[in-house]
Parts: sequence; C-alpha cells; structure tokens
Amino acid sequence: MATQGAHDLDRLRRLATRIRLHAVRMVAIQGFGYLGQALSSAEIFAVLFGAGMVRFQHDRFVLSPGHYVISLYAVAAETGLLDASALASYGKDGSQLEAIGTERTPLLDLVCGSLGQGLSGAIGFAIASHLAGERRHTWAFLSDGEMEEGQVWEGAMFASHHRERMDPLTVVIDANNSQVDGPVTSVTTIEPLAEKWRSFGWRAVEVDGHDVEALSQALASRASGDAPLVVIARTETRGRLRSIPSDADGHFIKLDSQLERALLSELQAQLV
Repeated sequence: MATQGAHDLDRLRRLATRIRLHAVRMVAIQGFGYLGQALSSAEIFAVLFGAGMVRFQHDRFVLSPGHYVISLYAVAAETGLLDASALASYGKDGSQLEAIGTERTPLLDLVCGSLGQGLSGAIGFAIASHLAGERRHTWAFLSDGEMEEGQVWEGAMFASHHRERMDPLTVVIDANNSQVDGPVTSVTTIEPLAEKWRSFGWRAVEVDGHDVEALSQALASRASGDAPLVVIARTETRGRLRSIPSDADGHFIKLDSQLERALLSELQAQLV
C-alpha cells in the first residue's frame, strides 16, 4: 500500500469524526450505551474500512468484543455498506443493529459475546483460507481488556507456531485502558503488551490509535515479514473530546441531552 497523501489522511480524519457523530446519535436513542468504544476506535475503523485495508466480502473480519459493533455500523453507513437510515434502529427491540453483536449482526464474519474468543475464530478462518487456496487476509479486532483472558494467549501461541499453515493474519487491539470493572490497569497488569506479543512470536507495532497516518503505516506493514502482525493502538475512551467530563464512565456512558448537544457541536465544528 502506498503512503497516504495529505488529502487521504484528511479524508480519514473526517471519516473518524463522522463515525463519532453517528455513534453519539445512536447512543442518544436510549440515553446510554457504548459510546466510549466508538470514540476510542473511530480512527481504527476509519483506516481499516476507509483506506481499503479490509476488502469487504473477500477478507475475513472478526470482531471479538461484541459491544464495538457501534463503530462498525457507523463506518458501514459512511462507506455505503449499510443504509444510514438503519442506524436509527440501533439497540431497539427486534432491530438487526443490536447494541451488542451476535450471530445476527450484518457484515461481520464473526462477532463474539464472551470476550477473548475472537482470535481463536480468526485463526480458524486463516487456516481455512490457506487450505482452500483462497488467499484471504484475516483481520481480528480485539480490546485490551481481553488480554486478561488466557484463551487469547493460547491463540497467539498457536498462530505463531502454525504461521506457515495460515493465510495472513493481523490483529488490531484497541488499547483504551477501559473495561466494565474500571481501568484495565486497576484490574490486572497486562503490560508490557508489545513485548509480550513479541515473546509469543508475533510482529508487534505500537502506535497512537488516534493518528490515522501512524495507523495506516502500521497496518500497511502487514505485507512484510513472515509472522502474524499485531497493531496495538493506544487510545482514549473520551476520544480526546473536550465535551466529555473527565469522570465519565468510559465503558458505558450516560448521555443526557445537554452532553449530546455539546458533543454534536464539538464534532460538527471539526468538519467545518
């Protein structure tokens, strides 16, 4: 992949802002929800789907933390994979766009409810692609809280050992230091994360997850090397937005009308 030009980088930044705008409107339907996940991962999804990294309906995409589907819906609406009008049904009873992804979730090859399972599924896709001679790239999106699950590390060890029997596999981790019980650092120490993945035989790249240029360069490196790649994207659940109070629960934000208006105003100003 060629280096992103200034115009392309600006387009990706604006796409990330629109992802956040969609997310705010979706969470506002119920007045609470997984807004922090969309704020932290907006640039990641913008680069993956807006820069042609994931070849839709050819590559495999696994979403391990199912509550991140809000980001997928938003970027899908912006890239023509989903009718934007469908976002108004987010989280409602009977809606196909559920607040936590399931086997009914559109567009994804696999979405997991219980955390820590996505990498195992992605490895299965990568091996199946290799055996079938399909030459698909497999992408797995994980969260840093999942690094507390032993299954993730069993999968990492297996993937490295069987690298020659798999088609290319890339893992992207949204390292936003947030989980349901509080900051990841307050629950279980997972650092040094990059060094741990390297010790399991992976190529590990650590970047600012809100920097579309750094993300683009890191993900483009998937074409080099013979080991699976993990990109650790350091992010914030506030998405570096001034409107979000510093004491807000990043995992499950309560969004009253006043905060909604403030966020919409701040984000819309970024598009001017």
